[in-house]
Amino acid sequence: MQPLPEDLARNRPGDAVRRKICELQPNPVLRLIDWWRPHSEISGWVSGLKGEQLTARRLKRLRGHGWLTLHAVQWATGTDIDHLAIGPAGVFSINSKRHPGKTVWYGDRAVTVNRVPTRHIAASQSEARKVARVLAVHCGFEVPVRPVISVVHAAKLTVKSANPPVLVLEVDHLDRVLSGLTPTLSIDQVSRIYEVARRARTWSG
Repeated sequence: MQPLPEDLARNRPGDAVRRKICELQPNPVLRLIDWWRPHSEISGWVSGLKGEQLTARRLKRLRGHGWLTLHAVQWATGTDIDHLAIGPAGVFSINSKRHPGKTVWYGDRAVTVNRVPTRHIAASQSEARKVARVLAVHCGFEVPVRPVISVVHAAKLTVKSANPPVLVLEVDHLDRVLSGLTPTLSIDQVSRIYEVARRARTWSG
């Protein structure tokens, strides 16, 4: 297996998922077959990879507006942050959630998928708090981080909360919403946070 890069700017969207897929099916021929076979051992991971790739394409549209992005930022535990977006409106930890053809509903505290409760909100909030703590330590100043869930391929998304603690957005609206938020960071702060965040050792503790 290739060593993880020190500069996380080299990461492709979904790299952590790719590594998991290779771990589950080391044989490249069988992996290719399973890639297209519904209900294979890796099918859920393949679906998630597609979601991360689509979210990354949307985030790429922010680059001309003073934003910088990172993907597949891996913690020492082996888990990863799908995407980090750093720009004038702040820092956002973004989870891609692909729910093809399903109905997604978001109230004040929970997301349901086809009326089944999920842990999407709690997990996103926990991740954002952890990211904020790590960045503050390494940047030397407080770095608020807002959690975001990028919903991919849902048949319908309903958001009932007027002031949600987690932004739950259809992937097609992601870049428009983030770029329209009130600026909170200077150009120098964006640059400093990005330089810290792109180092693998920042997340290895």
